[in-house]
Amino acid sequence: MAQTFPKASITTDAAHQVIAAAEAKASEMGTPMVIAVVDDGGVLKAFSRMDGAALLSVQIAQDKAYTAVGFGMATHGWHDFIKDDPPLADGAPTGIDRLVIFGGGYPITVDDRVVGAIGVSGGHYSEDQQVAEAGLAGIGAPAG
Repeated sequence: MAQTFPKASITTDAAHQVIAAAEAKASEMGTPMVIAVVDDGGVLKAFSRMDGAALLSVQIAQDKAYTAVGFGMATHGWHDFIKDDPPLADGAPTGIDRLVIFGGGYPITVDDRVVGAIGVSGGHYSEDQQVAEAGLAGIGAPAG
């Protein structure tokens, strides 16, 4: 019986490509953003705080990426997941450290394996989602 297993993780080059594509979209929108990319274990791999981006967005972007990789689902999916389940709705946002339940965080998948995640903060969460999706498109990863 094997005592280890292989795992896949986003490369540094790919993480920087995600950042560059997301920054380009944020610049096009005229909104300074904070963009965080984490590896498969939720550890920060690449990061950008665009000039003028809000200070609090630094932590929010990282937490969105952490949430997305930790559960393998986009952060905007959390609201619908917990809203009709009182124990989850009451406990998840305050009981799960770093959980974000609004848009802007997506897992990064390659061959159906979560290899990392992106988190974006700086605008309305719908704008954060657009920037994150552009970052994913920068490496041909699906937004989902």
